[in-house]
Amino acid sequence: MNTSPWQLSDEDVALIAEARHPDPFAVLGLHRAPPGLAPGMVLRAFVPGAETVSAIDEAGAPIARLEQHGQTPVFEAFLPKRTARFAYRLHATRAVSRWTFRDPYAFGPVLGALDEHLLIEGTHRRLYERLGAHPMTHEGVEGVHFAVWAPRAQRVSVVGDFNAWDGRRHVMRKRIDSGLWEIFIPDIGEAAVYKYEIIGAHGELLPLKADPFGTAAELRPSTASVVARTDNFHWNDAAWMNARARSEARRAPMSIYEVHLGSWQRHADGSFLNWDEIAARLVPYATDLGFTHLQFLPITEHPLDASWGYQPIGLFAPTRRFGDPAGFARLVDRAHEAGLGVIIDWVPAHFPTDVHGLAHFDGEALYEHPDPRRGFHPDWNTAIYDYGRREVANVLAASALYWLDRFHIDGLRVDAVASMLYLDYSRKPGEWLPNAEGGNENRDAVGFMQRTNTLAYAAHPGIVTIAEESTAWPGVSHPVDAGGLGFGFKWNMGWMHDSLDYFSRDPVHRRWHHNELTFGLLYAFTENFVLPLSHDEVVHGKGSILGRMPGDEWQRFANLRAYYGFMWGYPGKKLLFMGQEFGQGREWNSADQLEWYVLDYAVHRGVRDCVRDLNRLYRCEPSLHARDCEGEGFRWIVVDDADQSVFAWLRLGGEGSAPVAVVSNLTPVPRHNYRIGLPQSGPWREILNTDAAQYGGSGMGNLGRVTATDTPSHGFPASAEVLLPPLATIYLRAGE
Repeated sequence: MNTSPWQLSDEDVALIAEARHPDPFAVLGLHRAPPGLAPGMVLRAFVPGAETVSAIDEAGAPIARLEQHGQTPVFEAFLPKRTARFAYRLHATRAVSRWTFRDPYAFGPVLGALDEHLLIEGTHRRLYERLGAHPMTHEGVEGVHFAVWAPRAQRVSVVGDFNAWDGRRHVMRKRIDSGLWEIFIPDIGEAAVYKYEIIGAHGELLPLKADPFGTAAELRPSTASVVARTDNFHWNDAAWMNARARSEARRAPMSIYEVHLGSWQRHADGSFLNWDEIAARLVPYATDLGFTHLQFLPITEHPLDASWGYQPIGLFAPTRRFGDPAGFARLVDRAHEAGLGVIIDWVPAHFPTDVHGLAHFDGEALYEHPDPRRGFHPDWNTAIYDYGRREVANVLAASALYWLDRFHIDGLRVDAVASMLYLDYSRKPGEWLPNAEGGNENRDAVGFMQRTNTLAYAAHPGIVTIAEESTAWPGVSHPVDAGGLGFGFKWNMGWMHDSLDYFSRDPVHRRWHHNELTFGLLYAFTENFVLPLSHDEVVHGKGSILGRMPGDEWQRFANLRAYYGFMWGYPGKKLLFMGQEFGQGREWNSADQLEWYVLDYAVHRGVRDCVRDLNRLYRCEPSLHARDCEGEGFRWIVVDDADQSVFAWLRLGGEGSAPVAVVSNLTPVPRHNYRIGLPQSGPWREILNTDAAQYGGSGMGNLGRVTATDTPSHGFPASAEVLLPPLATIYLRAGE
């Protein structure tokens, strides 16, 4: 068939037609005529389904008719006297059909050598701007640039609704040094649906893959990526962002309302609210209750609702369940305008093995560690990232920065940190691979977390990163330069377990378990702690927090209010999972909305009102928050009254802040004339009483104030006799 030196060989044509050519950009599009011919250009195009193909200019004037190479979809033309590249379009016909389009092989690369170098080095700060799908103008033409990392693939194609999912039409250009593949496809834009078709290292056709850097996705059960811009949101939160940059989170109030967006509220027919509906309902609700932050269970794209988002596929895509990325940005913006910070769960600990996801992305272990003793999680049946591979660590760090950069997120809560830190996590002897020193510490994961935290805090002063870390690993919330992991805060899992165990006991038995509430103060200031009553404590048969409280109905609600009073007075930032603010009775069900109807009952409204007042005091009283993470902000008053199950302590906020005494009586027996030591004589206002009638309590109390005299007690120079209501916590503030 080959009759001229400018024409492709039959072998090359066959390779192009079968999408097996090692470098289609070397033969398709415009190229200088080979040596030995008169000056000119050769134009080649691959146009399946066409009977004729012509090249035309931007005005529609003909340039040349291309010859079909036999009966194949390859068309060619020699253009004599043309010595420079020029813009063109292709006009194709078949029977009565006509279509005109731009040739993707007419365009040069978008990525540069620096992108490759930084990826290989693992230091590409804005990798999300270069990989993925990005609408752009390239060489004067509107279109979308696609780029993906698949170093061992033999071929990668973009397939989608714009090319009939035909992997032959948009075979990508491979950048050999880095394993990046890219192509600019003209005349498509936002909302285009696509995946990557990959031929693996051994010539096998893999299941179609979603884009690891995709910024949007189809609604499950569909799994394709969707082209979306996330660089053009309109923000109204400049005041919030400026104030955040000047803040010091350790010294500021932080009361977090943790929310699973799919089950907070739903429509009457059971369908999800969209981002704007969530914003219209959730933001004013949380603001009214006085929370400082919203924390969302993972909102990154995930295939299975039942995973609650903790098995993510799209580390750069807000889930389609609630709408498009712009809708999520509007939710964050509205929260900021209302004075609420937004924290999201970010999950670099593991990822699902769904065939359209990251697992064996280019035919072999790429994102996951190649050794299953480090690359597979037996508990969750998921893959584990290869934190020691620079490119993988770069992708994960870029994801963390992406949410902070593009969506103005105020904090990242990192799930399952212990599973990353320990090589033998949930593994039996012989099932794990030690580190180079023979230990069980995952040095690669440590380095990854330290670097990501360092980058996040450097780029966005005022944000927070929070670790869910359940062991005694030292320095989780200590600075990296001091040998710590660099997180801002750590969940206090020990406090959570001990306090829940204590409050779940019948009061008659509490005297024998007094240390469950005192032990935590031995380590309360070793880390910057968040006190979490999270979603994990109201699932898998554990019941609700209210459901764990002992006694009759009155005692259960009194216990719950006393518990919250104890928690808000205890050193550490606060986190409460949705529904617990009004005492939901049943265990959380992620497939249904909360039990909002219980607010028809006064006892539930009383819990909600108590939480609102606790948040108000916590925010307004520096002594209750300014030294949450410092031992100087706490002093025991009564620590050893196990027989009466009474606890009392002082919270201090530093110079100029009035001290606050917190006293809990955790039996149903009122304590009359109970003496507590205080740092100064004079009036002390009762600023909170969880037994107040307005909350559903008995109404016992101190009529709003007590008077301390110069009678030393409990190591303090003054003291007062107080009435301790049954199953209640009271706060006393110095001064009128």
